Amino acid sequence: MEDDPPVRNLITTTLKMNDYRYLTAANGEAAIAEASSHNPDIVLLDLGLPDLDGVQVIKNIRSWSNLPIIVISARSEDEDKIEALDAGADDYLTKPFSVEELLARLRVTRRRLSIMAAGALSAGSEFVNGKLRVDYAGGCAFLDGQELHLTPIEYKLLCLLSRHMGKVLTHTFLTQNIWGRSWENDVASLRVFMATLRRKLEPAPDSPQYIQTHIGVGYRMMKVE
Repeated sequence: MEDDPPVRNLITTTLKMNDYRYLTAANGEAAIAEASSHNPDIVLLDLGLPDLDGVQVIKNIRSWSNLPIIVISARSEDEDKIEALDAGADDYLTKPFSVEELLARLRVTRRRLSIMAAGALSAGSEFVNGKLRVDYAGGCAFLDGQELHLTPIEYKLLCLLSRHMGKVLTHTFLTQNIWGRSWENDVASLRVFMATLRRKLEPAPDSPQYIQTHIGVGYRMMKVE
């Protein structure tokens, strides 16, 4: 769903060379129609469409589907990223971008889809990522076989991140799910709890493996091979 022909050609050529099947749409209305009729695995969406703003397209799709949406946009301000992610986008790629980065984002999203399809993230199951294991049914987490001693908020943060692995979770999403609101003080508290969680979770906090920070936007649980 890209209205810039050179960028659209770059994306479609990349997809074709890497054995992805794809559909294209040059405006928002066509994008919604294609998504609703074909139910693709992943949507790549530009925000600057000629007829609708991309955020409107995200909200429309989210009204009837949870299919992954990766935004590809020249809008690089944090406010634009936050608006798109809060509307329901799963990831945000800023133009100009490399082919390798686009393929990496697609791989992350496909892994998350595979995990969800296998039921690994359903309630009552276990989540395993590298040496991290979260026992949702038991309400506990382990790193390299050793139980992590987490506060209730740290554990809730870990569950939110793990259940949405590969997706950027905004400050607003996290604070609303933890405290039921999103105030400025809540964001400050979120950073504190995230720092303490990382100290317990990351073998080398200065080189995090599990939790990636998107400055000014939020956090993402990364897949550890």
